Amino acid sequence: MDTLNRRQALGRIIGISSAAAGGAILANPVLAAVTNNTGEWKLEVGTRLAYAKLDPMAVAKRAYETGNGCMFQVFDSIIASLAESSSADADKFAQVPTAMAHYGYAGMLGEGTVCGNINATAMLMNLLSVNGEPANVLLGQTMRYYENTALPIQTDEFLAGIGEDKATTLEQVGTPTKANSILCHSSISLWARENGKSFSEKGMRCKQLSASVVYEVVSMLNDAFDGQAVDAHPISSTVESCQSCHTSSSTFAPSVKTNMACDTCHGGH
Repeated sequence: MDTLNRRQALGRIIGISSAAAGGAILANPVLAAVTNNTGEWKLEVGTRLAYAKLDPMAVAKRAYETGNGCMFQVFDSIIASLAESSSADADKFAQVPTAMAHYGYAGMLGEGTVCGNINATAMLMNLLSVNGEPANVLLGQTMRYYENTALPIQTDEFLAGIGEDKATTLEQVGTPTKANSILCHSSISLWARENGKSFSEKGMRCKQLSASVVYEVVSMLNDAFDGQAVDAHPISSTVESCQSCHTSSSTFAPSVKTNMACDTCHGGH
């Protein structure tokens, strides 16, 4: 498994952080309050909007063409598509101010922390209901997919679907890599090391990564809508082993609470 040692990780974080001006805004997946122009509808904490099936490839293409950073790409493409869908809440989706998601680029204003793909998915799942049920469970599935899958998708079918040339992709993106973490700095650093590239060359790679995540998220939402179990991306055996001791009720390090990859940043004990 490719991992970053502490010195490498700090170096990557410093490199990414230098691109950001000012401090990062704390991530919050909750849209607190939104009203339309006439004040007829208000989105409050706990409100859920009904998901309707979408075409994963069409939304992935939309995400790829959207730009403005990974978090905005993911959130805006799915919300905008739902605003045009058969959802009973389509008119309400149209009123969600997706520009709020722009801050999530490059790990929140360039700070290299939680990847905008994950941040966007959290905000999205907090807002959606699928057949009347909260969509929260799909966040964990997206995280495990992001950690453990070599991305971006580079099949001929996918590249054709988003309207990109394979030769250009191979030149600018190179070999897909596993992030082994939900952190931007790990995802980009491992990709850059594998392909001999720098952070400044991440443009096409990160756009295709977001399109790939959108494709998987919409596919999973569709499966859930059809009543299928969505469990293709379980926690790793390493995390499962860690959780055998690190539980909320044990006296052994009871403060630990996570399902994300553990051994990317530190080893066992």
